[in-house]
Amino acid sequence: MNDQARPIEVLLVEDDPGDVLLTTEAFEHNKVKNNLHVVNDGEQAMAFLRREEPYAGAPRPDLVLLDLNLPRKDGREVLEEIKDDEELRSVPVVVLTTSEADEDILRSYHLHANAYVTKPVDFDQFIRVVRQIDDFFVTVVKLPR
Repeated sequence: MNDQARPIEVLLVEDDPGDVLLTTEAFEHNKVKNNLHVVNDGEQAMAFLRREEPYAGAPRPDLVLLDLNLPRKDGREVLEEIKDDEELRSVPVVVLTTSEADEDILRSYHLHANAYVTKPVDFDQFIRVVRQIDDFFVTVVKLPR
């Protein structure tokens, strides 16, 4: 078991309400109680990460789960901005998306995504995948403080 005293702060960047609900349920039913914060587009994601209004009091996420196909600012742009920002680049980013396109996978890793996970369409499998991501980053990986 992980001996970290504080819960992990996770930022979910997702515009699909169904996927937000599934991810929230997966976190709620997982063993470890982490704090899941949700924003619905790329501009909100960058405001949250940079702690700009209305997210001035937001915690710095320990992990970002990022959809690629987002309104207002595309997930690829968000990933590039995170990894180009001196303050944010150490935050692990897991791309969690429906895209199986080779160009999306290659570009995401080229932009320094920490992992690329394709969302399963099956409900139970989706829950399992989110739990596995959560477990991996909570119990296996050492996150920067």
